[in-house]
Formats: sequence, structure tokens, C-alpha cells
Amino acid sequence: MRKLLLGTTALAAAATLSANAALADVSIGGYYEWVYQSRTSDVATNDGTSMATDSEIKISFKNKTDSGLEVGMAVELESDSAGIDESNMYIKGGFGQLILGQQDGAADKFAIDAEDVVSEEIQATGTDSLALIDTDVVDSSDANKITYIMPGMGGFSAGVSFVDNGTNSTSGAQDTVELGAQYTVDAGGATITIGGATSNTEQISGTVDSESSNIGVSVTSGNITAKIAQATSEATNADEEANGVGVSFKVSDTMTIGAYTIKIDDSTGTADEEYTNTGAEVAYKIASGLTAYLNISDYDYKTGAGTGAGTTADNGTVSKLTIKAKF
Repeated sequence: MRKLLLGTTALAAAATLSANAALADVSIGGYYEWVYQSRTSDVATNDGTSMATDSEIKISFKNKTDSGLEVGMAVELESDSAGIDESNMYIKGGFGQLILGQQDGAADKFAIDAEDVVSEEIQATGTDSLALIDTDVVDSSDANKITYIMPGMGGFSAGVSFVDNGTNSTSGAQDTVELGAQYTVDAGGATITIGGATSNTEQISGTVDSESSNIGVSVTSGNITAKIAQATSEATNADEEANGVGVSFKVSDTMTIGAYTIKIDDSTGTADEEYTNTGAEVAYKIASGLTAYLNISDYDYKTGAGTGAGTTADNGTVSKLTIKAKF
């Protein structure tokens, strides 16, 4: 009798698990990166070689409701630091998509960055006070937010995000609003995408709001993709502008090469900083899910005469080898 009871209980539990699993699509994935980097720098503490790792586990669920809505959630775990990178849920239907939680917002989704022609970016100064590190918009990153993405209309898509930065009205940053849009069209065998984004964070009374914007164009023709972009960032004692261009070429099914150059200026008079970064990448697909990236970046940072500039002028070269496995 006891064996029969245990067997019946086990079968019931298995049936329950199977029924619950059938209600939702479950996906588990992740990646692991191993990095070896060599840097020559005018700043002694930056000069030398190093190794690093970066890894993540992503678990996602999605389900269809009786009314036809798609509901899902995702959690990204930083396995190296045992922390949560992103955690959010979404509701998707004919009205568009609503995303709630810790996730990149509309500005990040629609901005076009010239450095996106490479997979492994290198920003190497470490002594500057610049908010811009490339031609991407300065946004709210993974802060808890509400994002709405409208349904696509032809080649046009757009979205808006809102971040509530708390109830403290006497100090620090207040609410953040992000807007972004893209328009894609096919012309003469090429795919052309024009995109732009803005992010505005209110500050306390008497302090300049933090504002950032991006506009860019991406053109893909055959195996060649070219991007040109501009970004700005304005805040108290900061008026930065970044301009850049990048090109990538798919040599074969296993190899892609890319190169970019970016220049950033802050000419407020309290900083007078200037930063240039020119880099290249060779990406080689070793096997399915396994890729090697070889990057090199030549950079130059000038502090200028402003009192609000970074601590030390610096220039040098960074070389980086990355082995990445995706699951």
C-alpha cells in the first residue's frame, strides 16, 4: 500500500509539473567570456597586462493569455559577481509592448552608435571626467523603469521610458524620461536606418538638468555595414559632443572585421577635455557558439586647462583577446 501511495504521489507530481511547464515556454541561456588585455599607457598605474572574465545566465519565460496577449519575464544573473544584471516582465499585443522592471530603456534601444560595428568595445582612459564614452546616448541603463514600445508602422518604430528616481525632492537626480525612434527603408539594394534618442534627468532646483541625445545613420549593403553618429551630453559644468564613424565587413561566414574612429570634446571652459579613440576588431567564429575577438584601440586624452577636467592626460594602445562561448 505504501509503495502504491508513493508511486501515485510521484505520478501526480510529475503530471502537475508537466501541466505547468506546458503553460509557459521556458528558455535558459548564457555566455562566458575570458579576456586577456595588454595596455601601454603614459599613466604608470594603467600600464601592463591583465586577465578578466565575464559571464551571465539568462532565464526567461513567456506565455499566451486567453485574450491573445503574450506575457513574459526574464532574469539575467551575473555569475561572476552573483548579482542580478537585469530583471523585468513584459506584456505584448496589438497595442505594442509594455516592459516593466530593470531593463535598458527606449534611448538604448533606438540610438545608433558608430562603435557598434565591433562586438567588444574598448574605452580606455580611466582618468577623464567625460560622461560620453562613445557616440551612444547617456541613458538610465538598467534602472527600474516603465517602457512602452509602439507597434511597428512600415519601417517606423519608436518608444518611451520613464524612471522614477525616488521621493527625495531636495537633493540629487529626479525623474528621467527617455525617447527613441528609428526609420528603416530599402533603397537600391541597401538597407538604411535613421535613428535617434534623447534622455532627460531632472535635477534639484537651481541645478542644470542632465540631458543627452543621439542621432545616427546605419547603412548595410551586402557584406558591408557603415555607421555614422553624433551624441551630446549637457549637465552642470559639462557640454560634451561626440562624433564618430565605423565600418564592418563580413569576410566570410566565419570572419568579420570592423573599424571605427570617435572624437569627444567638452568645451565648457570648466573642463576643456578632448578624447579620441580609433580601433579595429577581427571576429572569428571557431565553432557554433564559440567566437574569438581580437581588438586593438589607440586612444589619446587631453585634459585642457579647465578646472573640471579629468585628473591626468593619457595616451596609449590597448590590445585585447576575448574568447566567448554562448549557450
